[in-house]
Amino acid sequence: MYREPSNDFNLKQKSKNLLLIFTRNPELGKVKTRLAKTIGNEAALNIYKFLLEHTKKVTQTIEVDKQVHYSVKIRENDIWDAATYNKRLQKGEDLGKRMAKAFQDAFNEGYNKVVIIGSDLYDLSTQDISEAFDRLDTNQVVIGPATDGGYYLLGLTTMIPEIFEDKAWGTSTVFNDTLANVQDKKYLLLNPKNDVDVYDDIKDIDIFNQFI
Repeated sequence: MYREPSNDFNLKQKSKNLLLIFTRNPELGKVKTRLAKTIGNEAALNIYKFLLEHTKKVTQTIEVDKQVHYSVKIRENDIWDAATYNKRLQKGEDLGKRMAKAFQDAFNEGYNKVVIIGSDLYDLSTQDISEAFDRLDTNQVVIGPATDGGYYLLGLTTMIPEIFEDKAWGTSTVFNDTLANVQDKKYLLLNPKNDVDVYDDIKDIDIFNQFI
């Protein structure tokens, strides 16, 4: 029977820098639903599992504290090693509220630099994440714009609640609306990248052919 891990399951804080990784539980028919409309649920699930493995690969060696925030249930025995990743559950009615809680909790726990990423970006590298933390030495906000109008990375040195409010999450307006919230802050934009949401995002990337 599943049970949510106790607080003892959480890792002891070692760093003042925190990486938040938001994931969906990899369940058939519940991940990459827009992609699945073209390639089917099973192929979409396999691609998402591949992207989860990629996210683990590019994050596991970064010398910061790391948290994986699950969408539905915390899993103890999965790809996320509990010795490396502090496991938590997303809480909130929409993505903005869930991210806001994760950031606020992080700052309440004493972290100075907090970066959040998703788990569906094949273009993301270890260097991209490390650069975001480095850039937060001289900026209050770092944003990685996604080519679909959202963002694939957000880094903060202090809580800015309006970033997480009044957004049409999952639409092409999110990045511009977020940018409007930080005009009075010192911010930096990383290079745009393409996340994986629909078939057009993967059709020209050979490595995905094995799943289709």
